[in-house]
Amino acid sequence: MTFESAHPTGHTAGRRHFLQSAVALGMGGYMMAQAPASAASGPATQPKIVPPGTLGIAGRGPDRLKIAMLVFPKMVMQDLIGPLTVFNQIGAEIHLVWKSLDPVSTEVGIPVTPSTRFEDCPDALDVLFSPGGLEGTIDAMQDPDVIAFLRHQGQTARYVTSDCTGSLILGAAGLLEGYKAASHWTVRDQLSHFGAIPMANRVVQDRNRLTGGGVTAGIDFGLTLAALLRGQERAESIQLTIEYAPEPPFNAGRPETAPPAVYQGVKSRRTPVVERARAVSARIGSDLAKAKVAG
Repeated sequence: MTFESAHPTGHTAGRRHFLQSAVALGMGGYMMAQAPASAASGPATQPKIVPPGTLGIAGRGPDRLKIAMLVFPKMVMQDLIGPLTVFNQIGAEIHLVWKSLDPVSTEVGIPVTPSTRFEDCPDALDVLFSPGGLEGTIDAMQDPDVIAFLRHQGQTARYVTSDCTGSLILGAAGLLEGYKAASHWTVRDQLSHFGAIPMANRVVQDRNRLTGGGVTAGIDFGLTLAALLRGQERAESIQLTIEYAPEPPFNAGRPETAPPAVYQGVKSRRTPVVERARAVSARIGSDLAKAKVAG
């Protein structure tokens, strides 16, 4: 029996439902929360609208968290949606930050609308986060506006974080020197160009740096960070709420366990973009080293 015959239309429908949910999370500059209705005899109250610039179920009071999630053209949507699904449940003021409020593209063709411009992002963040997507990562690493924003916010953020190839962007901003870090397996070794220590773990914490491996590691990363911010019990509650108990149908999710032919095929197809990223990482890493020597 093939995988397709064992998993008929319900599997496709579930995937379609997930993508539709992802759009609902990523497409707005604000979210609406329905207020309780008044008595049956009276008119219903109007929905309350969270002001533009924030997403999610924002917390209240002095412990309200502030999270800035970088978005950029050609990013991988799951890199954003996985952590965002978790962050949405920890009582946080969430900002999707970019140069403008114009929608940015993703690898699946579904655009994401930023909620906050770089210059409007609050300082003293609890979390500064970068997703990945290697095509977009290569551009972001060389974008002076992106690098300036990350450097500025990285100085005061409580946690500086990423998922997938987003760690290369943090590295290009000089934020990972001397830190252990994770990334997608195809580019993990390139972290050394930025003075970082590449690690094969799915989630890596080194002091206030928290980085996730490739794509789906974003949920593991998000739950780990939720535990750091709100405690393990809260993180476990979120894990149960989203029913995160993965049972992949194949054991091919890591180079060490994938069939050799599968591994070689993926590696071969990814080689052109990986080598472009390598050249950019090497150049930026060299520039950072020279700037450090120059003082």
